[in-house]
Amino acid sequence: MSSIQQNTTSGLTFGNAPFVDRRQARSENSGEEERRQFGNSYNGLSEPGRELAEAIDAYKVQHRRRYITTDELLGVIHSLGYSKT
Repeated sequence: MSSIQQNTTSGLTFGNAPFVDRRQARSENSGEEERRQFGNSYNGLSEPGRELAEAIDAYKVQHRRRYITTDELLGVIHSLGYSKT
């Protein structure tokens, strides 16, 4: 006999613990702010590193991207005024 049973309120139950579908909670809170890559690590960065991290995060939020390509990163770096000498 399987330990998977049907539960009318939450869907499936595995053993004694109900299965919680967290995907529904995310879609209901669409206005919730997404976690950023550098969000918790600004403190250990140098001033130029912090500026770059903030610019990357701003780019990600503006373009609704979780990850950026190398070319997009290069664009962010150029937007900060850096160039190859």
